[in-house]
Amino acid sequence: MSMVIEENIMVPMRDGVKLANVVYRPAQEGQWPVLVTRLPYNKDRRFPFEYPPFTKEKRIFLELNFDSARVVEAGYVIVAQDTRGRFASEGEFEPFVHEVEDGADAITWAASQPWSSGQVGMFGVSYQGLTQWQAAREHPAALRAIAPSQSPGWNVYPYQGGAFLLGVALGWATGVAMEEVQRRVGQGRATQAELEEMMQASGDLPALFRRLPLVDVPFLQGRAPYYFDWLAHPTLDEYWRTLIQEVFYEQVTVPALTIAGWYDHFQREDLEHYQSMRQRGGSALARSLQHLMIGPWSHGNFLRGFQERNYGAASFARDLLTDLHLRWYDHWLKGVNNGVEQEKLVHIFVMGENRWREEEDWPLPDTQYRPYYLHSGGHANTATGDGVLSTAQVDAEPEDVYRYDPRDPVPTMGGAVISLGMLDDVGPLDQRQIEAREDVLCYTTSPLERPVEVTGPIELVLHVSSSARDTDFTGKLVDVHPDGRAEILTDGILRARYRQSLSSPVLMEPGHVYELHIDLGATSNVFLTGHGIRLEVSSSNFPRFDRNSNTGGTIASEQEKDFVQAINRVYHSQVYPSQLVLPVIERDR
Repeated sequence: MSMVIEENIMVPMRDGVKLANVVYRPAQEGQWPVLVTRLPYNKDRRFPFEYPPFTKEKRIFLELNFDSARVVEAGYVIVAQDTRGRFASEGEFEPFVHEVEDGADAITWAASQPWSSGQVGMFGVSYQGLTQWQAAREHPAALRAIAPSQSPGWNVYPYQGGAFLLGVALGWATGVAMEEVQRRVGQGRATQAELEEMMQASGDLPALFRRLPLVDVPFLQGRAPYYFDWLAHPTLDEYWRTLIQEVFYEQVTVPALTIAGWYDHFQREDLEHYQSMRQRGGSALARSLQHLMIGPWSHGNFLRGFQERNYGAASFARDLLTDLHLRWYDHWLKGVNNGVEQEKLVHIFVMGENRWREEEDWPLPDTQYRPYYLHSGGHANTATGDGVLSTAQVDAEPEDVYRYDPRDPVPTMGGAVISLGMLDDVGPLDQRQIEAREDVLCYTTSPLERPVEVTGPIELVLHVSSSARDTDFTGKLVDVHPDGRAEILTDGILRARYRQSLSSPVLMEPGHVYELHIDLGATSNVFLTGHGIRLEVSSSNFPRFDRNSNTGGTIASEQEKDFVQAINRVYHSQVYPSQLVLPVIERDR
């Protein structure tokens, strides 16, 4: 099927601001269902190096998890729109602020065009997923279904367990600000010298992450003012409540196909979207027909896999995901009776066994939440220490002790991070380098005599004390292979001052023992025979999260001279039963 491309169509929003669109549609006369994506990353971005390579005559916007050429050939129109204040669109960019109204207006415009059948869906990854959830809140009449992937949706609070998501937030703000300067240069509002100065200042991201205080990022002033707002509001306060609506899910009335990744930093949000829509969606249709797919993917990485782990065809998922989208929209926008409403709601990739599996719901209905207790003789430091993870309950054991120095934090090694390079520093990396540090406690099961499947949300319950008024505690679930390889599955963090509430921080009393509940996210992995289940405990994971200064003060404004070392203790005894709660699935294999 041949294609018509119409570029830079300026569409007025309800307040008169015009946003730029590119339209890809079948060349034949007719009316077609429309798929809209709204993005702040340039609607005109071309990827001629992707698969298959496109000639200049057949160039097309290539979505990260979506073969747009196949979709147009299947009889759909694609509309890609620059969000307000980005690239060719008018207005000023304020993250998250205008997406409800602008998204609804874009849908209404798309539905009214002569090439449109009046049936509209939305698709896209990350911010493009957010624009779907937000537009659906106004339930425009033409919107039939959405397919948000790896998206914060409504939860735009850039903290996890009270710790600032430094790598994601600063990396994203820097990239967006760079593009804003380029835009201003094109408009004559900035000079090439300003652009080159910013490129030089932001060129070394590892050095930028270590820069102190966190608020000292001059090149973001006036270009990404929201970044400083994020730092100024670490608690879940009124600033965030104006952006995060309590009745978000009740306002969404359409079915959603949520696509998540085991190694994506928005995994928690994707799972929350699915579960909350099932419970609180704004219509019976939305509540009963939420669908969820979770694959072995990091953020936006559906095409290249990982440096140290190959999941076969699931690592190169463009065709799989294009088929999934087409089936979804053939049903909801074309009325094809293809069984979408009869199939199981959840589709997960089970690592270890490396296979796809359909499930009734999430979490899996037959989940058994099983405690694995921490044990040691007081020397669990490093993977060669005496830390043990076991289902046997604890009697009387000495606590484990380590020194956390924010000047020398535990470095991030893979996991759910945005790549700083070419996707070789994300996902299931070997943790042995990390586990050689004295400030990393390791608790490991004996080699397994039979496979153990862990699928679902994971919680770490720690009994701890600290010499500091505030410090962090981190947890990491690791699959230990028979050759010693220690592969990260998922992790989490809790800033101790937020142990009771993200909105009402309370400092610690030095030496007092506290019970902490740390969300380690979710995974699906079969620990095979001969493998071990390992828990790592520490107090930093940098730059995935910012460093806790241990002072109890305002971390964003502190410098290295303000840092305090903390002596942190993890207790495991009958009185203090620290435990890793794993979602175990027992089925015939």
